Amino acid sequence: MAEKILPATLFVSVLLVLSVDQASSDESDHRYRQGDQVPFYVNKVGPFHNPSETYRYFDLPYCLPDKTKEKRLSLGEVLNGDRLVSRPFPIEFLRERNSVPVCKKKLSKEDVAKFRAVIHEDYYYQMYFDDLPIWGFLGMVNKEQQRYYLFNHILLNIYYNKDRVIEITSRSDTKAMVELTEDKEVDVEFLYTVEWKETDVPFEKRMAKYSQSYSLPRHLDIHRNSAINSCMAVLLLAGFLAAILRILNNDSVKYANDEELAADQEETGWKCIHGDVFRYPRHKSLFAACLGSGTQLLTLTVFIFILALVGVFYPYNRGALLTALVVLYSLTSGIAGYTATSFYCQLGGTNCVRNLLLTGCLFCGPLLLTFCFLNAVAVAYTATAALPVGTIVVIALIWTLVSSPLLVLGGIIGKNSKAEFQAPCRTAEYPREIPPLRWYRQTIPQMAIAGFLPFILIQTELYYIFASVWGHRIYTFYSFLFIIFISLLIVTALITATLTHLQLAAEDHSWWWRSFLCGGSTGLFIYAYCFHYYYARTEMSGFMQTSFMFGYMACVSFGCFLMLGTVGYLAALRFVRHVYGSIKCE
Repeated sequence: MAEKILPATLFVSVLLVLSVDQASSDESDHRYRQGDQVPFYVNKVGPFHNPSETYRYFDLPYCLPDKTKEKRLSLGEVLNGDRLVSRPFPIEFLRERNSVPVCKKKLSKEDVAKFRAVIHEDYYYQMYFDDLPIWGFLGMVNKEQQRYYLFNHILLNIYYNKDRVIEITSRSDTKAMVELTEDKEVDVEFLYTVEWKETDVPFEKRMAKYSQSYSLPRHLDIHRNSAINSCMAVLLLAGFLAAILRILNNDSVKYANDEELAADQEETGWKCIHGDVFRYPRHKSLFAACLGSGTQLLTLTVFIFILALVGVFYPYNRGALLTALVVLYSLTSGIAGYTATSFYCQLGGTNCVRNLLLTGCLFCGPLLLTFCFLNAVAVAYTATAALPVGTIVVIALIWTLVSSPLLVLGGIIGKNSKAEFQAPCRTAEYPREIPPLRWYRQTIPQMAIAGFLPFILIQTELYYIFASVWGHRIYTFYSFLFIIFISLLIVTALITATLTHLQLAAEDHSWWWRSFLCGGSTGLFIYAYCFHYYYARTEMSGFMQTSFMFGYMACVSFGCFLMLGTVGYLAALRFVRHVYGSIKCE
């Protein structure tokens, strides 16, 4: 029954994501006649080096239009901090304008000081014209003379193909600037110029330039080499583990066929702990909850990759990724409930309600606390990252009406599955004492070893992902990233299985939690990389940007820990079953 429900749930999730994405597209069909008003919105402003710290465009003392209308946004756009407001000046299709005044305004001393402060912090603006992004800086600083200038004339070059807009570029007229160095009232006249030029680029390829700028041969070589190195690491580790398994199989054959040899080796090595190797771990409810959450996050990641590979997350498809994350996470909650409860019952657990609550709160709990703190920070800063009350209500309803019922439904199916834990060896009545272990066989050194190599494999792609999430770079190499993701899963599984073999060889049978911690340790390396990226690769500053990066990356790293920990445990379980299934256990 579960096998039928879960694929159907995931299929519905994909359709829902696609429908949400289509619903958030602009109301225009992107076809215009001469003189038609082209959709033009201003979005936000913010310091260039702090991408999370953004504010509404009209929070700055610009001229307000006579009528301002906020564009209806999708859930993902609001989560992304977008706040689109109707145009500050009209632009008609194929109508050129030359130095047309938008308005005249007398800036007070406070307005001058505000503009000067944002110019000093390299504030940029973002607009959208027919769903095409426009970027630019608000002003410039002459550092030698310590003079501040405000750009008051924007020049727009618009390229069209028949009745469609293909491209738009903007620049500021450096010959017409207003100096704001002194604290005094200043009269400013804001102007705009529009030029239309014909191009033969088809409408279907108008977004290609945003990804091509980051698809130069140098970048492609970097990503290609990263993928090749990941595949080579997989082959080397697979060969190493295959050699170990061959030795163990030969040893098992001798152990099974030669009773005299078996008697001699009964008290040494991994064979002597066959009565304890399948002894259930401590805190089995928490362990099952970790596996359930990890399985859900793994499924979520795979479906995100599927959507990326089919082209859903093209450049500047505002909020599509965040919408997909929210919808898919809610719809895959049943997988977490089913996996956690089923495994918990296999381990002999009886309090399934507490296990379900733990599963539901294990990842969402820290994420909710982090969100509440960071949203409060954004509210204090009056930033666009602060979610409106309506959006918070929508997310709460999704969690209450979709995620929680599916979690409970999955738990019910898992409890009624009546599955039994498959252990090839019978567990002894009393646990065997674990001999003293050398320092490098302890949990923390083993986690460091297990997480280091997978992290090295993903470090290159990690930099580009960070530059996209915490910067202004566009990431489009989803095919390379998917190859590296698969390599990451395989390398994590192989390393965990190898370390589990070494642990069992030292007569340490407490491998359950150890395999999970070793597999998930790459998430700790990812979080450690955040500090290196923040201090060595960026010029981020300020409490809001710092708290946003380290707060949300803590949640992402914890999610990677759960996901990869689940992969590590499942690989170790399969390895242990294979090894002990090949010997005769009494």
